[in-house]
Amino acid sequence: MVADTIAINYHNDRILPEPDVFIRTSAGTRIPAHSSILASVSPVLENVIDRPRKHRSSERIIQIHGVPCEAVAVFVTFIYTSRCTEEQMDKYGVHLLALSHVYNVPQLKQRCTKGLAQRVTVENVVDLLQLARLCDAPDLEVRCMRLLMRHFKAVENTEGWKFVNNNDPLLELDILRFIDEHETRKEKCRRHREEQRVYFELSEAMDCLEHICTEGCTDVGPCHVDTRKERRNPCSRFDTCHGLQQLIRHFATCQKRMKLGCLRCKRMWQLFRLHAYVCQQTDSCKVPLCRQIQLKMQQEKRKDDSKWKLLAKKVASARVISSLSLPKRKRDEETKVTMDNNGFTSFELH
Repeated sequence: MVADTIAINYHNDRILPEPDVFIRTSAGTRIPAHSSILASVSPVLENVIDRPRKHRSSERIIQIHGVPCEAVAVFVTFIYTSRCTEEQMDKYGVHLLALSHVYNVPQLKQRCTKGLAQRVTVENVVDLLQLARLCDAPDLEVRCMRLLMRHFKAVENTEGWKFVNNNDPLLELDILRFIDEHETRKEKCRRHREEQRVYFELSEAMDCLEHICTEGCTDVGPCHVDTRKERRNPCSRFDTCHGLQQLIRHFATCQKRMKLGCLRCKRMWQLFRLHAYVCQQTDSCKVPLCRQIQLKMQQEKRKDDSKWKLLAKKVASARVISSLSLPKRKRDEETKVTMDNNGFTSFELH
């Protein structure tokens, strides 16, 4: 019985010699090809072609089994033309990825990885994940893992997941571990963003406190500044300015302050203490109690001193990051720092 032969359209303007090798598929179909072209694209096929034959007069036969003969035909066509249509990818993408991996055809493997990544669905994600791991296709594996993570509840109801659950505990463990690690990273990033938000707010509070105690604002300022005459409009520099001014006014008049029985006063004490840790201008600082708190810190070694130093370091870092995040023009226009003859820091607003 003579096997059927599939003619390949090589899409090539060159005149090719007669085929000198045949590829035999699972169905017994033969596909004529040229050994030189196969060997130039696939080192695996080159090794197969170079194997000695039992009889020199016998035909060269390359056996490719386990996939449909149509997929083998598309595979051979790609070797000649480096082309694969979307329709062919829809039908034979899985088989082509396997063939490209087994016969080491990188260009086709890249094309299949990209094409299959665009075709991952809830129904086929488990099968494609298994294939990606077998064929060493990390991009496709990551794409499958991400879809599994986003739609895990739906994937649990598929036949693919039920098969893995019953027959491949290692793959199931890897999937569950990936999802757990992602959730852990997500929670860690959320906590980090929340911490950074607090540090940014404290950094702004430190800047606002210096602004109030040095220049004065709508309601509160140093003794030599008459805030009622100079500043009548609400402060537009800091969102926290009005609230901080109210806190300072309460701190100055509260009767429970000395006994630390007032939560608002305790909060103000904490801001003063944090400022003392952050402040680099001890002799010229206009913030109340800054010098006294720093001297007390030098004389007393409290158990929570290291925590305050760490907090001050994080707040200082947040201040630098906040300033760098502004456009250069805005940073230049917002604040210009100059030193006067007495070493005081003054701010000229433009």
